[in-house]
Amino acid sequence: MVEKHLDAASIAGQLDNILEVEFSFLHTENIAAELSALQAEQQAFVLQWTRRVASTNIQLAYEFSSRATRALDNMDAEMISAWCLHAMDTYDRAGLHPAMEVIKDMEGFLEFGHLRASAALLEEASPVLAPFIHGLSGRRLGVEEDTRAWTDGEVLYLPEMMARLDSEEENFQLYKAVATHLWAHTRYGSLNIDPRELFAPYEDEQRAQHWFHLLETLRLDNYLRRDLPGLYRQMQLLETRLAGEKQRRVIDALRTEMETAASAEDSVAALARLYAREAPALPCYAGSMDLHQAWQARQLRLEREKARFRDALRVLAEDLRNDSREPPERFDLRERNPGRDETELPELELVVADQVLPVPEQVKQMMTSIQLDLTEIPEEYLVPAGEGEYDPALLEDEELDPDDVWGGIYHEEGAFFYDEWDFGRLHYRKNWCVLRELEQESGDDAFYVRTLERYRGLVRSLHRTFEVLRGEDRVLRRQPLGEDIDIDAFVEALADMQSGMEMSDRVFSRMHKDERNIAVLFMVDMSGSTKGWINQAEREALVLLVESLQVLGDRYAIYGFSGWARKRCEVYRIKGFDEPLNEKVKGAIGRIEPRDYTRMGAPIRHFTRMLEEVEARTKLLITLSDGKPDDYDHYYRGEYGIEDTRQALFEARVAGIHPFCITIDREGADYLPHMYGKANYVVLDDVAKLPLKVSDIYRKITT
Repeated sequence: MVEKHLDAASIAGQLDNILEVEFSFLHTENIAAELSALQAEQQAFVLQWTRRVASTNIQLAYEFSSRATRALDNMDAEMISAWCLHAMDTYDRAGLHPAMEVIKDMEGFLEFGHLRASAALLEEASPVLAPFIHGLSGRRLGVEEDTRAWTDGEVLYLPEMMARLDSEEENFQLYKAVATHLWAHTRYGSLNIDPRELFAPYEDEQRAQHWFHLLETLRLDNYLRRDLPGLYRQMQLLETRLAGEKQRRVIDALRTEMETAASAEDSVAALARLYAREAPALPCYAGSMDLHQAWQARQLRLEREKARFRDALRVLAEDLRNDSREPPERFDLRERNPGRDETELPELELVVADQVLPVPEQVKQMMTSIQLDLTEIPEEYLVPAGEGEYDPALLEDEELDPDDVWGGIYHEEGAFFYDEWDFGRLHYRKNWCVLRELEQESGDDAFYVRTLERYRGLVRSLHRTFEVLRGEDRVLRRQPLGEDIDIDAFVEALADMQSGMEMSDRVFSRMHKDERNIAVLFMVDMSGSTKGWINQAEREALVLLVESLQVLGDRYAIYGFSGWARKRCEVYRIKGFDEPLNEKVKGAIGRIEPRDYTRMGAPIRHFTRMLEEVEARTKLLITLSDGKPDDYDHYYRGEYGIEDTRQALFEARVAGIHPFCITIDREGADYLPHMYGKANYVVLDDVAKLPLKVSDIYRKITT
């Protein structure tokens, strides 16, 4: 398409509309005059990006448009696009003032852009770094951006980019080395030293901290050389590239002195000997150390985890009582790996009357975290908490401040960050939504039983129908092994041999049972609009679906979703993939109830990630809903929410997952084809039909 050249008046008209000058009182005449001198393609480019930036903030867009002509003289289109996106991401993360600084400091971004050419960026590295760090032993750590590399024992903070070396790959390796060393701080006890006691004997705390950090780095190198030898060799290659020969000689001498250091106390002793000497620079992979913040985080964590662990033991004790077993006054521990190396963490089990108790994964992680802080689990931790013994605030997850532009990262179990697609800027808002996974409350199975009784004729019919769909036996021919001779294949092979060709060994037949290999996740709308008959119909439909799926043997999970704005997206586990259909699941279906709003993008991205981890040939994500995406945030209503949901569904399809929607919204045909595709939704015109139709719909889309 050939762009038409615009005069100043036409440009001013478009800018006035984009920047809402009637309300913002911004003056666009001078900007329009500058832009009128540009080529038509450049004019279209500037106006497009002004419009995209304005979808985030009008003042930010005005500042960009006023600098656009100079930007075109100094940057190519790709770098200008990156500049705008960086400003909008900064606005999301830190607010208007820092974002304005990005736009106003064009020279700084130019320098930043040149560094980016060979840099490794955290936003691109973290999807690799985070799973790598999570795969190492110890506490599960978050990864966040900061101006320097350090850890408080719960999060690894890393800079936005790493650009000390010549190539992106080398800088990524440096990221990995730094992240690993920060992990080692948490794993091998570097942060379990009270900084007030550590630095009290020294006049210059900064000098003492530098020495302690250096000595701990060399001590941790001993562990990494033993436990991660390949990565340790990479660290030393990086240090060779970045450190001078004199620096390396001094470090090597200190490394020899620290070769037998086993604990942080050994570094404390070495600090007393070496404090008066001039300290060399830290190795390139050492990062920073903030012992005061780490100690403060440790004290808060100890209080929180003691309360949560003892409360978890209270729940286990109640479970024992419900099973007619007498709970102990104090639980016992047993070590699963008594022959371990002394530097390995003990694998502990909870024991009652010499029997090992199964414990949830979250409790296991708490046990590991407590050991990292205290080296063992104290006896007082093993006494179950009394009812109401702790402040409920200690047992609950932290809330984000709804007034914060950026409320920080959730670190507790069951909370996740997800991007959100902003159709106005044609780009993602990074880490925009906070999602929590919660357990759906359960009750008795009375609703489940009543539903089966109410639809008993339909249930019998569904059982007969779905039994037919189960795997059937069929003959596989031309097999290398089998129970019978495949006569046709044998005759052909014999003819080949008689004509001088090599005889095929595929002359057998065997019976094969076609197995369904399907995993399906049902996401159930629990927004406030489902109150009344809709909620009852959803629950009845789930009961009939579950009965059908039990016959088929398909793997399935059921989750509800709701929320209130971007910082409180919630999904409710009703049944997990590996969870059997039991009284708890039946009771949870009966207790599904309307809650808040329908922000769909984050739950879809969460369920996509869950399905990616399931082994199945066919993966389905089926939505039961009564309407379009909606939320308390005014901007999520309408086109924004529809486009974010559409993008999330596109991401699911790219991951090999087939989305489908069953809705009772009679206006669904207006927006569902755009979101799901023309053949991937069904609109029911009567809520009463939902229980009757949903199993039949499932049968059709899986056969």
